[in-house]
Amino acid sequence: MYPTVAIVGRPNVGKSALFNRLLGQRLAIVEDTPGVTRDRLYAVAEWLGRRFTLVDTGGIEADADLRRQGVDEMTRVRASARRQAESAAREADVVLFVVDGREGYNPLDDEVALILRRVQRGPQALHPGRSEAARVVFAANKVESPAARQSATAEFARLGFGEPIGVSAIHGEGTGDLLDAIVAHLPAEAETAGGDELAIAIIGQPNVGKSSLLNALVGQERAIVSSVPGTTRDAVDEVVERDGRRLRLIDTAGIRRHVDKKDPIEYYSSLRSLSAISRSDVVLLLIDAMKGILAQDRRLAGIAVEERKALILVVNKWDLALEQGGYGQGELTQILHEQLGFAPYAPVVFLSALTKRGLGKLMPAIERVAQNMRRRVATAKLNEVIRDAVLAHPPPPAKGRVLKVFYVSQPFENPPGFVLMSNDPELVHFSYKRFLENVIRQHFDFEGVPLTLYFRARSGAEVS
Repeated sequence: MYPTVAIVGRPNVGKSALFNRLLGQRLAIVEDTPGVTRDRLYAVAEWLGRRFTLVDTGGIEADADLRRQGVDEMTRVRASARRQAESAAREADVVLFVVDGREGYNPLDDEVALILRRVQRGPQALHPGRSEAARVVFAANKVESPAARQSATAEFARLGFGEPIGVSAIHGEGTGDLLDAIVAHLPAEAETAGGDELAIAIIGQPNVGKSSLLNALVGQERAIVSSVPGTTRDAVDEVVERDGRRLRLIDTAGIRRHVDKKDPIEYYSSLRSLSAISRSDVVLLLIDAMKGILAQDRRLAGIAVEERKALILVVNKWDLALEQGGYGQGELTQILHEQLGFAPYAPVVFLSALTKRGLGKLMPAIERVAQNMRRRVATAKLNEVIRDAVLAHPPPPAKGRVLKVFYVSQPFENPPGFVLMSNDPELVHFSYKRFLENVIRQHFDFEGVPLTLYFRARSGAEVS
């Protein structure tokens, strides 16, 4: 695993903009609104040949202010964001403390500085295998001129972290010096265990329990869980190891049916969720057992299928559905497959992310479909199965001619793809193509996996 660098600071000092600048891509949502980033956001950055995991965090607000504002739900969310930032600082190898060089000193900067000093002194700051606490790199953002840099240097000296490095996340000024300082503070390189990584995207509508499922799989509070729909805005990665396999769990923002493009935060959140699907291997589509499958669930499943990802349907809040009675698991599985006619191969897992009931069935299902994504079928056996199927159920004539399948192979995996050499690909009707796909599924275990059949004209064959 790469060393971690956590970006912390009070709200609206430009942490997410700096996160994007250091990465060289627009990954975090940047908006001139305090509190846009709530969850920790991870990504791998590289500078001078060193790779490290950069962590964007929500703004740290004054603890006293949060207590004065009472116990409403949004205050709890902001308090949880503060805990997330503190947790990231404790876990990090290096902390990048960011202040606003344009606005100048703010009493909240003292609050952040106090937390960082406490993190450095406490025994929890000692990472396993590390002999010293997390180190702090101090930066003043929004500094676009030498005069502003000099002013910021003097003003922020009172915080006790030395002179800040003046940077401009928007224009890129000073970021090279900042990256030099970060790399200089990284711990010595150490060999890390290799192994394949399996990326798992958790998708679904708002408030269906995605963050609760992530926390249940990780075994700790990793994403902020709240009853307010839309609490998760960025696609959040968490890397864990299970039985020697490294898993990247990607919690995504809920994708609404109609995204308001006038609301840039909601719009870019949806784009991040779609991007998370594209970079995953396995997609978990969470469905609310109390509501059943909705049109938006079908749309999300369709996106996963179009992206050729392994798909598992996860029916969450199953404990609540059992209390009210109604359908059993077998009946509901049949209904789901009927309503998702384009993905009848997707397995269905029933669980409660909150109580963890049924959670033990999820990981075996994930491992099974991940293995199926890499499954290869012996060519001889594949040709035997297809030949028997074509003889038993010949294709219907088209344009006065009959389709002939000469040879089948599987040149592709992850996802599996089959090439069928024929006399004329134009003679293939979509229903017969689906028939042959079903034949392959009946004889070989491709549960949860999309299959692609490519018909090609054999060299020398007559093509109309």
